[in-house]
This record gives sequence, C-alpha cells and structure tokens, in this order.
Amino acid sequence: MSRAAEETNRRMLRARDAMDRAYAQPLDVAALARIAHVSEAHFSRVFRATFGETPHRYLQRRRVERAMFLLRETERRVTDISFEVGFNSPGTFSRTFHDIVGRSPREYRKQAAATGVPTCFMMTWSRPST
Repeated sequence: MSRAAEETNRRMLRARDAMDRAYAQPLDVAALARIAHVSEAHFSRVFRATFGETPHRYLQRRRVERAMFLLRETERRVTDISFEVGFNSPGTFSRTFHDIVGRSPREYRKQAAATGVPTCFMMTWSRPST
C-alpha cells in the first residue's frame, strides 16, 4: 500500500472515529470533511469507497445500533430514545430504524423482551447490516 493510500485511510478512520464518538451530535459532511482535512465531495467519495457506505448511512446505522441497545436494556420511551441517539424527529427515527432493522422500534423491543436470550447473542443476531 502506498504512503498516500495509508494517509487517506488514516483520515477516513479519523472521521469515522469522530462519528462513533459523537453519533448523537449534529454531524454533517462539511464537519466530517474538515476532520479528515479534505473537501466535502472528496470525503464522500473516499468514505464510501473505503467503508462501503455513505457517511450519512454509516451515521444512521450507528445511531440505530445505539437505539437497539437502549430499547433492549431500558424502559425509556421510544420518542426519548430517538432524540437521545441524535434523530430530530421520532417519525424519521422510526422510518430509519425500520429500514435498517426490518421492524419498528416497538416491535423490536417486544421481540427482544420475549426472547430471554443473553444480550451478547441478541446483539450479534440483530446487528444491522449495511
């Protein structure tokens, strides 16, 4: 691997790590591109080539993963969870959750409670795919 490719990968990892840490914060492509020290268009292209999904989709998936944990492990309202993980609208949260997981947040919570399976297995089985 060339030195330039290594540097590009390092920059993309830096931006992805920022998304992992601050998933609940309002992050846009411009902010992430600044973290990676590249232009917005270049960032979007290279991020997708490197990780196989757009920055927006990666961030949505991270938020949904966190919401899945909160739905399994807490009794908080779905609306409260949607805001906590970074969605501005419960409707957008429910639609995105359903697109990624395949069922609504309430259905997911009901199924997770009914299985009685250890959390580590549930996380592995229900991890959202890209």
